[in-house]
Amino acid sequence: MRTQAQPVAIVADDERLMREQLVDALRDAWPELVIAGQASNGREAIALVQSQDADIVFLDIRMPELDGIEAARALAGSVHVVFVTAHDQFAIDAFRHGAVDYLLKPAEPERVALTCKRLRERLQQKPAPMDDLLAELSQRLGSSTGARREYIRWVQASVGANLRVIPTSDILFFRAEDKYVRVQTPTFEALIRKPIKELIDELDPDEFWQIHRATVVRVDAVEQVSRNFRGHQVVHVKGSPEKLEVSRSFNHLFKQM
Repeated sequence: MRTQAQPVAIVADDERLMREQLVDALRDAWPELVIAGQASNGREAIALVQSQDADIVFLDIRMPELDGIEAARALAGSVHVVFVTAHDQFAIDAFRHGAVDYLLKPAEPERVALTCKRLRERLQQKPAPMDDLLAELSQRLGSSTGARREYIRWVQASVGANLRVIPTSDILFFRAEDKYVRVQTPTFEALIRKPIKELIDELDPDEFWQIHRATVVRVDAVEQVSRNFRGHQVVHVKGSPEKLEVSRSFNHLFKQM
């Protein structure tokens, strides 16, 4: 394994935009780091680490075919691992139990720079085997009872010809329109193709409420609820002039009205 001035790294994430964002941040924070390959799943990550004799691998925890935990298990002791995740608790556990570090998606430049600093120090040591960590995270990921479900913290959406990563905390509401779902923020709107019924399963129900078969609103973006001339409840959203009608099946969300 190389530990000289130009260490070699692999970046693995099934979301292309997330990979590219992380690669750009790494190049800014650590110009000497050689990004020798990008993988979209755990199997590709293992093959690239081995073929490129990599020193470091950035592994998304949730990937198809072989997730980041299983990939880390296969590579344990041979490469320094940084877990990349959208789930805070998994990341905190990884860091506490001896993984080199963790990054929360989307990775912020300041946090990437701190991780690079720690990696420079760790490269002088042998990679940790992480047996206890990997067993614990596998149990957490595989458990269907007693564990708090993890929900998305951002969405990828199209704004014109560009793709943007939008934190859920910036979103006022989602609304189905023709073949797309509109993502509305206080300053712009974007489009995604995912159906509302799939989207609602990925959103935290404490943060987002479905108020109509075509509409999901962020709870703390609700300014007030009134009634229109037909007697239907209407949600007024902070930062938007739109009034969102509540269908009868969701009237119970606003019992006081």
